[in-house]
Amino acid sequence: MRSIGTVEPGRDRTERNGEPDIARAAALIADPSRARILKALGDGRSLPSSLLAAEAGVSAATVSGHLRKLVESGLVLVEQHGRHRYHRLAGPEVSAALEALAVIAPPSKIRTLRDSSRTNALSRSRTCYDHLAGRLGVALMQALLHRDVLTGHDGTHRAGQAFRDRPAAYGHDHSYQVTDHGRAELARFGVDLDRLPPRRPAVRYCVDWSEHRHHLAGALGAAITGRLFELGWLQPGTAPRVVHLTEAGAAGLLREFGLVDY
Repeated sequence: MRSIGTVEPGRDRTERNGEPDIARAAALIADPSRARILKALGDGRSLPSSLLAAEAGVSAATVSGHLRKLVESGLVLVEQHGRHRYHRLAGPEVSAALEALAVIAPPSKIRTLRDSSRTNALSRSRTCYDHLAGRLGVALMQALLHRDVLTGHDGTHRAGQAFRDRPAAYGHDHSYQVTDHGRAELARFGVDLDRLPPRRPAVRYCVDWSEHRHHLAGALGAAITGRLFELGWLQPGTAPRVVHLTEAGAAGLLREFGLVDY
């Protein structure tokens, strides 16, 4: 597997180190088809263009043009698997930007039963790149706070207050930490903090777009979500990003972290 680079030819060092071109990024995301492609890739998986075309509701030729622009901009990477190409988000920061936009974006109109079912499923439990989101993600964050696994804030999103959950600083306004008790609890659950990727912040949060509360992100959020899949407590849904809590998962989260309902 190899990733095809995303740096545009002819760009010199000065241009690469210039100010972020927010207008260009916004224009790329503003196209409805490209926005649907990015949302479909929001769980961090690599997906083929055929599936992305179906998610965006466009033809194969049209999705190819959209994907080319997203790759050239650095928002999406393309991987070669033999003769086939798969696309994925360039990293968790792209998903975080999409989640932050979703918090302030007006809701789309629900026109069909399929739209309603998907919206309900995404709101109930989904992945935000590689960590858990939706009602289940928020409930897990609350359970970790109540069990003194995490400390530093109460998990409530307070929009509009000075220096509180500013849109430009989601994940950074509040400093969550793992307690000594929490470190032991997580190790017993199968998550060793000493084995988390050293270059990625261990504890971050996102403001959940459907619940407007915090869910756990960062390396710890990814490790816990990975462990839930490993145990069979979470299963992927049929739609991108949608996940389902199994009966064993509901019993396990109650036993391990006191999560009663979501």
